[in-house]
Amino acid sequence: MKLSLFSLLALWPNGVRAETARNIVMQNDSGTKVGIYWIHPQTGEGLLQSSPFIYNGASMSLNSFATHSFEARELPGKNKKCLGNDKTCRVGYFTVNKNDDQQIYIDDAFEIRHQDNKSIARDSAEDLLNDCEAQVAEDIETEKYSAVEAIAALKKCVSSGVAVEVEKANEEISFQSQIRKKMAESFENYTCADYDLATSESEEDTTWDYDGVSRDVHILLDRATSKVHVVEDFISVEECTAMEDQARPKLHKATVADGKGGSELSPNRKALQAGIKIPWDLEKDGNRLTTLSRRVYDYTNHVLDMDIDEHGQEDLMSIQYEGRGEDEETPDRYMPHCDGDCNGMSHKNGQRMATVVIYCTVPEKGGATNFRNSGLHIVPKAGSATFFSYVDPETMKLDNGFTEHSGCPVIIGQKKIVTQWVRYGVDKENPWDSFNTLGIKLSETED
Repeated sequence: MKLSLFSLLALWPNGVRAETARNIVMQNDSGTKVGIYWIHPQTGEGLLQSSPFIYNGASMSLNSFATHSFEARELPGKNKKCLGNDKTCRVGYFTVNKNDDQQIYIDDAFEIRHQDNKSIARDSAEDLLNDCEAQVAEDIETEKYSAVEAIAALKKCVSSGVAVEVEKANEEISFQSQIRKKMAESFENYTCADYDLATSESEEDTTWDYDGVSRDVHILLDRATSKVHVVEDFISVEECTAMEDQARPKLHKATVADGKGGSELSPNRKALQAGIKIPWDLEKDGNRLTTLSRRVYDYTNHVLDMDIDEHGQEDLMSIQYEGRGEDEETPDRYMPHCDGDCNGMSHKNGQRMATVVIYCTVPEKGGATNFRNSGLHIVPKAGSATFFSYVDPETMKLDNGFTEHSGCPVIIGQKKIVTQWVRYGVDKENPWDSFNTLGIKLSETED
């Protein structure tokens, strides 16, 4: 029985499977049929992956993982002979790397050429430099340039060529971004309506050991400017109760930023909310809200290592959504939005850069969290938390839309969450409410 590469994954022991999935395309220009075999990393056995071979002039696509090695074997023709020396069958080898757009070319000498996005960029750069060098060398021979002028001409030639390539790349990125966002609109509608859809598969599973407890962490997105984690058992029942007790007399209709520095009611957000100030002076007494809030900031610092100050932050927010049945025309929900700026610009001091959404009560139907531009769907689980950040701690550049998210309509039951919007650049002297929603200090906006 022939086993495919992916059917073997479950059989491999720990450490054999590489984490980076890659698609590779093989083009056979060898003049004969070729079989592709995956080489088992432990036994060295070759397992056929082609079905059963690639015709001359044809191509084949294969899903694999970085570090996996393959053998390309020439197969005998109708005369039962191959095209190698002494009519022997030729072989070649290649290994999948971590780069994108990998292409394998098998030529008529059975030489294997392995290209990817980085090698193509490198070859393009070398071609550009060689062309510029040849042009300047010709001008030097005709004494058109002095040595200093030749260096300047070479620099100008390379800069012009790079500018053209960068412009082409930016056009392609912009085009792909438009497609991604259009697809995201459909993703939002379909996933919110599919109540049986499970949480998206994680890229990596790990644990967070904190305060004597080991919590499972599922990493769904891991980019420099945008991360999405699901943390199991983040909040206790007692902490949820303490939060709800404090919030009950303060609940009011939720608002959104108005784009002018303030906030307003909006049909895009239907929920009740109440902000709770954290009594940090009671932390040493084991106050449940300070314990929870400390856990929020410690996890944020664990992931981002930004030394976030708990003082001056926004209130811990209790937010409640009510399901009123499938016939409700305007159910409680939160339409797609960003918690901070998500335009790829630089972070403004004092503004949001991460969010922790903690689930206390989950509805029977609806209420999932979507990150539509990242293709992520998270089904709420009581006690768990969704952490997401939208700034690169190294460059302080903001996310460019990958953490835009929404709360799907709550259909049946209640959804009660605790949310902390985490800011960078606030402290006791510069609290969050000393800035308006545009990131400007209120003292600087006064006439």
